[in-house]
Amino acid sequence: MTRPVTISLDAMGGDHGPNVIVPAALDFIRRDSHTRLILVGREEAIREQLGGRPLPERIGIHHASEVVEMTDLPSRAMRNKKDSSMRLAINLVKEGAADACVSAGNTGALMATARFVLKTIRGVDRPAIMTALPSMTGETWMLDLGANVDCSADHLLQFAYMGSELVLAIKSVDRPKVGLLNIGEEEIKGNEQVKKAHELLSKSALNYIGYVEGDDVYKGGVDVVVCDGFIGNVALKSSEGVAKMISQFMKDEFKRNPLTQLAGLIALPVLRSLRRRVDPGNYNGASLLGLKGIVIKSHGGADAHSFSNAIRIARQEVDADVPNRIAARLEAHLNPGLAA
Repeated sequence: MTRPVTISLDAMGGDHGPNVIVPAALDFIRRDSHTRLILVGREEAIREQLGGRPLPERIGIHHASEVVEMTDLPSRAMRNKKDSSMRLAINLVKEGAADACVSAGNTGALMATARFVLKTIRGVDRPAIMTALPSMTGETWMLDLGANVDCSADHLLQFAYMGSELVLAIKSVDRPKVGLLNIGEEEIKGNEQVKKAHELLSKSALNYIGYVEGDDVYKGGVDVVVCDGFIGNVALKSSEGVAKMISQFMKDEFKRNPLTQLAGLIALPVLRSLRRRVDPGNYNGASLLGLKGIVIKSHGGADAHSFSNAIRIARQEVDADVPNRIAARLEAHLNPGLAA
């Protein structure tokens, strides 16, 4: 039986705030009858989006007087905006009033605030950002995507354990295949940090398959790709740029002349199917792993469909009890004798 779940939403976060988040919340509760949502933000702005309609039974409002702007420094947002929609949405998770939090706000401020309020799981030095990306065989999960620019080999090992457990919990993949992102598959390739991480991963209890290259993320054959946040963020943004470029090129070619326009009409069902498979909105929602609570980061420019998907991911992680599963997995890593 599906248990009721409450998720707090930072209604003021992102590029569009309540304009997107309120419609996304209304859409989500129409499709999920076991989830309650709390819209955290300026009440008048939230109610304005309702257009005079009464608030649905499974949506509540928690007023917040401040907003964390996308340009705010993380440290200042955490110290000076204690009544922000972001902070209060995370506080609800800490207090047990919500099972998870979703925000499209400032990534640095979200990570800093979530880490300060919720704290990290034992064995986690630094939380990491992880999301799923489409691949030729389904999905590939990748971390870190920008939370940690400089990482030690130990940090990469922790990321691997967290990522593996998330995929096991969410996708029920038996012993997820873990790869370490590198500039080649040969043993001699990579910097000292990556080589040291390779040694640690090779000795771990994980299903580690060795080095993988950038194209392996999309070819499939690996479930979890581990890297530092600098490389991960560059790889992610580069991939998004290539996808937009190819989409634009295809539109330009189909509009070139009447014959290509006709070809476009004939190919329309295939193009729509392709769009659904690679639509970034279907993968919107990155997990902040390593915290003693569930926080999902939505893309700042997400539309209602994309933000609704981030809420869905939060619901999945609550159902799978992801933080406790990661805690147990890391405890077994830290104390292998107890696990035996």
